[in-house]
Amino acid sequence: MAKTDLKRSLGACYRARPEVQLVEVPAVTYISYEGHGDPNGSQDFSDAMGVLYGMVYTLKFSLKESGLDFTVMPLEGQWWTDDEAHFSEASRKEWNWKVMIAVPDYVDDAAFERARAALRRKKDPPGLDKATLETITDGLSAQFLYFGPYSGEAPFIADMHRIVREKGYRLRGHHREIYLNSPQRVPEEKLKTIIRHPVERG
Repeated sequence: MAKTDLKRSLGACYRARPEVQLVEVPAVTYISYEGHGDPNGSQDFSDAMGVLYGMVYTLKFSLKESGLDFTVMPLEGQWWTDDEAHFSEASRKEWNWKVMIAVPDYVDDAAFERARAALRRKKDPPGLDKATLETITDGLSAQFLYFGPYSGEAPFIADMHRIVREKGYRLRGHHREIYLNSPQRVPEEKLKTIIRHPVERG
């Protein structure tokens, strides 16, 4: 049975380097869950994690019975505020967020709803109805690979924004992070995160 591996097929989108690079990110299908507020200690954010992983593994095992299989992709997040000029660590209570996991494009609405129904029968996690299946196209984006704790990202993000401006581009859309490993499994200093922001010519 062939296994779909989006990390491989999407290439540079999931193989970032420490230096800022421009990449073209195509349309990608995601299981997603949107919320608001500081994710630390948030019940809604905790619910989102249970729903996303519950849905992706339910989909994986149900599709495997049909001869389809895929590698589970890393967690991703979009982060923004209604007033982007005030997006900072200090404004966590004002954050909007969308967490997501990419899935192959053969996952359609019917398969998604069958998985939701199966997960409801088995566990019925809180927030299950907030899960959606959507396709997002980031298009041209700046990104780099960051090593270290999430709390230390800010100066590196600011540097990326500066480089983007110097190259004649401007930011558009939402800040995105791709979490290549987990703080539950590795020390903070070994965390690896792809930090990305869609751009356009200024």
